[in-house]
Amino acid sequence: MEGAKLGEVAVVGGGIAGIQAALDLADTEFKVYLIERSPSIGGRMAQLDKTFPTLDCASCILTPKMAEVLRKDNIELLTLAEVVDVIKNGNKFKLTIKQRPRYVDTNKCTGCGTCVEKCTARGKLGAPDEFNEGLSTRTAVYIPFPQAVPKKAVIDPNICLRLRYKRGCGICEKVCPANAINFNDTERILNLTVDAVIVATGYKFIDPRLPELSIYGYGKYPEVYTNIEFERILDARGPTGGALIKKDGSHPERIVFIQCVGSRHYKINPYCSAYCCMASIKQAILAKEHEPKVDVTILYMDIRAYGKGFQDFYNRAENEYGIRFIKGRTAGITEDPSKKKLIVKYEDVMRGTIETMETDMVVLALGIVPNIPSFLNRLGVVRNGRVITRPGDPISTYVDGIFVIGATLNPTDIPDAVLQGSAAAARVTEHVLRRKTPFEVMRS
Repeated sequence: MEGAKLGEVAVVGGGIAGIQAALDLADTEFKVYLIERSPSIGGRMAQLDKTFPTLDCASCILTPKMAEVLRKDNIELLTLAEVVDVIKNGNKFKLTIKQRPRYVDTNKCTGCGTCVEKCTARGKLGAPDEFNEGLSTRTAVYIPFPQAVPKKAVIDPNICLRLRYKRGCGICEKVCPANAINFNDTERILNLTVDAVIVATGYKFIDPRLPELSIYGYGKYPEVYTNIEFERILDARGPTGGALIKKDGSHPERIVFIQCVGSRHYKINPYCSAYCCMASIKQAILAKEHEPKVDVTILYMDIRAYGKGFQDFYNRAENEYGIRFIKGRTAGITEDPSKKKLIVKYEDVMRGTIETMETDMVVLALGIVPNIPSFLNRLGVVRNGRVITRPGDPISTYVDGIFVIGATLNPTDIPDAVLQGSAAAARVTEHVLRRKTPFEVMRS
């Protein structure tokens, strides 16, 4: 591709860290392959309503960067794609990539949504909407979310009547004005050779259904939510249109946030997940802005307000919004069916007493762990579930030319993820130029 002179780089993961790295590399005249396993880039940040500690609109920050990816001639976006192997060959890396079929021709699809509107696999025949964490359903053919990049439809073969049963339906094909539906699409294996690899595959949440976390009642009581589910409820693009309501349609009078669910747990995840304190404070403030009369309590182990503006954010939540903070360890959650209330039993650490609290909703601040792709394990740069990097160079692995950023490396907030994306682009530039002769640099 014209304009790519310095070399070729694979960025694995299309969240905010990977996007920033790809944009910076493109501006430095690299050819960039941005590889994302989902139908759209954006990562977890795309699911957020606001960011902490400024309460800025998450989409207002992320969407322009996502759109810029499409405008860069030297960024090739590969969605529904997963890197299955990386082999170092001299100063180059050979990547094997598996790309799942979209069943929609992206060159023809205009993102008009006609196929989504007419799809018959909806309601009980549909599937849990991943963007809304399963709190709503989607059709078989769908666009992941309104700001998706690329804004192209994708068909889920697991619920599409035509693809699953090889007969019937096909309505989307009949109504598509661009003739973009392709039921004959197949999986592809792609092979790339690049000068460097940046891994930005993000994180995954601790499963709240683990036996060790059964005391929290997730999946047993309908008004116990994870924090990412609660985020979707608060978002105007979410399942309730931004209305803070329970599953029965009523408004909660009290909400309890519980911290460190699956974090700092010797059996599950002994590490602090870093983001949770500020994320819960943000959601507590947003809950108060949605419903000023709602009573909000945060049960915490420690409040870790380590970043710029974080302590002021905590103070604002307590003093301006009246959010109550209790240093307490949760002992269990039960339900009073007659009142339709949840009963939270906890130890008040400061008082040394066992207390109970009635509430309408419980929000669990889930711990996170790095989402480490299997090829990093094969390259020998992972130990005890964490990527090992060089002393004094926290994003460079011991395989020269492979860099790891964002939550793949350790729990990271959005500003730090962006910073690491730019840092990785700079390190890649240095890495590639070091291997070029002066004549090759001049030709570049």
